[in-house]
Amino acid sequence: MEKNPHALLLLLFLLLLNLSLPSLQQKLDALDLRALVSIKNSLTDVPSRRSRAGFFSTWDFASSDPCSSFSGITCSSLGRVTTLTLGTGLADSPGLAGSLPPAVSDLTELTQLILYPGIVTGPIPTQLGRLVNLRVISLTNNRLTGQIPSTLSLLTNLHTLDLSYNRLTGSVPPGLTRLPMLKVLILSSNDISGGIPSVLSQLLHLDFSRNRLTGHLPQPLPSTLRYVSLAENDLAGPISGFFDSISDLVHLDLSMNRFSGALPASLFRTSLPSLLLQRNNLSGWVPSLVPEDQPSYGEGSIVDLSHNSLTGELSPILASVESLYLNNNRLIGTVPREYVKSVYVGTTRTLYLQHNYLSGFPVEPGSALPDTVSLCLSYNCMVPPVGLASCPASAGTELSRPASQCSVFNYG
Repeated sequence: MEKNPHALLLLLFLLLLNLSLPSLQQKLDALDLRALVSIKNSLTDVPSRRSRAGFFSTWDFASSDPCSSFSGITCSSLGRVTTLTLGTGLADSPGLAGSLPPAVSDLTELTQLILYPGIVTGPIPTQLGRLVNLRVISLTNNRLTGQIPSTLSLLTNLHTLDLSYNRLTGSVPPGLTRLPMLKVLILSSNDISGGIPSVLSQLLHLDFSRNRLTGHLPQPLPSTLRYVSLAENDLAGPISGFFDSISDLVHLDLSMNRFSGALPASLFRTSLPSLLLQRNNLSGWVPSLVPEDQPSYGEGSIVDLSHNSLTGELSPILASVESLYLNNNRLIGTVPREYVKSVYVGTTRTLYLQHNYLSGFPVEPGSALPDTVSLCLSYNCMVPPVGLASCPASAGTELSRPASQCSVFNYG
C-alpha cells in the first residue's frame, strides 16, 4: 500500500506542534511555585459531608500549567501569581483550616489576597508588608488571632482591607488609617482595643463595630466617607461637629456606645437615610427645620434614636422615615399630626414611641391602621388609641404610665 506523503507531512506537523505547546503555556515562576507548595502544606480543606471536591483538589504540582489548572490563582503573562483566592466561597462550603504561612509573601507580584470564610487560625503573617503591589486583602470570617501587623501600613497601594469576624486583639496600627489609596477598612467583630487613630486616608467605608474601642471620635473624619459603623464599642464624648462636612454619608451607626451631648441637626437630612444612634447617652433634641428644609426620607429609610435621654416635644422632622424608633426617651407633648398621617397612609411602617411621656396621638375618627404598620404607643402619659399588639415584648404589658410619673412633666 502506497503511503500518502501529505499524510506524513501532516503527522510530522502535528507532532512538532504538540512538542511546542509547553512553550506556549504560562510557565509558573519557580519562586511562586514554591510559595504555593508551602501554602498547600499549611492549609487544608475542612472535611464536608458532601461529595464535592475540596478547593485544593486541583492543586496538582505535577501539572504542566498551574496558572490555568489551579483553582483560585491568576497569573501575569510572565508567569507570576497576581491574585490568590483561597477557598471556594460557596455557601455550603466549610472553608479551609490551618494557618497562613509567611511564604505567601514570596508571591511578590500579588495584587489581591482573599481568604474565604473557614476556621483558619494563627496570626496574620507580618511578611505581608513586603507585597507592595497588594490592592485587596480580605481575610474575613476565620479564627485569626494576634495583633494586626503594623507592616500592613507599608502597603501604599492598598485599596481594601477586610479583617472582620476574627479574633484579633491589640490596637489599630496608626499608619493603617493614613494609607493614601485606602478606601475600604473593615475591622469589625474582633477584640480590638484602644482608641481610633487619626484617619487621613480618603476612606469611603469605615467599619470598626463590635470591638472594645475606647476614647473619643477622631477629628477630622474624611469628607469622602459614605458608610461609618462604630457600633458596640465603648466610645464616649460628643458627636457634634464630626459629621457636618461629610455630605455623601448614607449610613451612620454609632449605636451601643457612651456618646453624650446634643444631637447634631446636620445629621437629619435625606441624604443620610440610615441613622442608628440607639443606646447612648444623647440628650436634647434636634431643632425644627423651616418648611423648605423639611426632609422626605422615603422607602428603606431607618432612624433609631431609642434608649437615650432625648427631651422636649417631638419635632415633625422625621415624619416620613419608614422605620422610626424613638422609644425609651423623655419626649413630651402631643405627637405631631405629620407622624399620624405618615403612619395611617403607610409611609411609616414602624413607629415605636413607647416609654416616653407623650400625652396625645391625634388619630382621625374612623381611621384604620394598615396591616403592614407596627405602631407602639404604650407606657406614655395617655391612653393609647391602639393596643399592644404591634409592640415588642420589651415594651411590657402596661398601657400607660402612672399619673405620679407624668405629673413631674409639663406635657400640656
